[in-house]
Amino acid sequence: MARWVPFPKKQESGVTTTYIPSQTAPQVRPTGFVARPGPVLALIGLGAVAVVALWWRDTSAVVGAAGWLTNAGRITGLLAGYAMAVLIALMARVPALEHGVGTDRLTRWHAMGGRYVVGLMTAHVLSVIWGYAIIDGQHVTDEAVTMIVTFPEMWEATAACLLLLGIGAVSARAARRRLSYETWYLLHFYTYVAAYLAFGHQLATGAEFTGDRAAQLAWYVLYLGVAALVIWYRLLAPVRLFLRHRLRVAAVTAEAPGVISIQVTGRHLERLRAEPGQFFRWRFLAKGLWWSANPYSLSAPPGAGGLRITVKALGDHSATLAGLRPGTRVFAEGPYGAFTGRLRSRRRVLLIAGGVGITPLRALFESLPGELTLLYRARREADLVFRQELEDIAAARGANLRYSTGPRGSDGPFDAAVLARVVPGLRHHDVYVCGPAEMTRAAIQALRAAGVPRRHIHHESFEF
Repeated sequence: MARWVPFPKKQESGVTTTYIPSQTAPQVRPTGFVARPGPVLALIGLGAVAVVALWWRDTSAVVGAAGWLTNAGRITGLLAGYAMAVLIALMARVPALEHGVGTDRLTRWHAMGGRYVVGLMTAHVLSVIWGYAIIDGQHVTDEAVTMIVTFPEMWEATAACLLLLGIGAVSARAARRRLSYETWYLLHFYTYVAAYLAFGHQLATGAEFTGDRAAQLAWYVLYLGVAALVIWYRLLAPVRLFLRHRLRVAAVTAEAPGVISIQVTGRHLERLRAEPGQFFRWRFLAKGLWWSANPYSLSAPPGAGGLRITVKALGDHSATLAGLRPGTRVFAEGPYGAFTGRLRSRRRVLLIAGGVGITPLRALFESLPGELTLLYRARREADLVFRQELEDIAAARGANLRYSTGPRGSDGPFDAAVLARVVPGLRHHDVYVCGPAEMTRAAIQALRAAGVPRRHIHHESFEF
């Protein structure tokens, strides 16, 4: 069974890396407003209440089966339209959300919101068609054809519905596993097309908007506001970063089998205000790579030496990065993520890394103040990335560093009793966890069983 082993003080690791002293990585003092998860969810909930109030204000009575069905369709249609705008806003890469709520949590909210949108839209379509079929005395199928052909903006609404159903299908976990990140990412751009097509349908046929200028104005403000966020933060801000900082590849270094580090330099990098634990979306302007932007965490604190990321060859894109040449221009978006020192509220900190999940934790291991312990899990000893760097940092800081190796599934180290023995006073630590989903779940379950409060467990997932 795998176990946690303290690192040997004198050992040749064979890893061709260079330790970057902490003097070159000054602490970043974040500025600007950051949004917290609780208030953000409360604001979304208040918006939903306001949307339902639109229906309530415009409805004097609900009578008969047809009335109940058509009004159910109105409510679900309004909520689907509102949820669509929220869905897009969550992934507009607004810094206040990215740095306060965190990309990982926003991604989970986005996935859940997508299911709500598809469910509400489906309920809207079925209940409205059924209700009108009762009113007109037609078969449901005939009524559906009549509505598509004769109602304004219905062709656009039908196209939006089909697009959303298709996006929902490819986002299902079973289908998601079969798609590359790049394909999944590009398919999600059709969400914007669906939102555009559905917007006209809502204003043209929604009883709440017909003849009500105030309601129309509110809906325009909602959608145009979200569109402005997307245009600025997803299109214009990255171009501004590219022109201002002139990022280029400085060096590519082998770290372990199938793992490389890429050093990126540029101008005025301190203005990025990047923090250890954050990530950028990187687009390397080289043949076969320029069209894809992939998220990679900083694997060292940003400083005078530039920005460093570390990538494991898990697909065509990541495998191709090993062939990058120094001088290659880089188009980056960020920094993103809330997996930073801001989450720490206790003097003692435990970092748990699995596989290439060591990348953001290696940066935090060097930069976080306080008493640190790092537990690093890998399948084989040869897969331990940054081994010499980690041992140098641990020796310089007097930190506790332990390794555990073993085949996938042998997660004996993630047992409450084992963790409590390896990390004295475990329940009084802040804990950062980063690694494959299965390992992360096992570690969090063990930490909770050991008495670590949920609010002191911070984790980041690779499942975008």
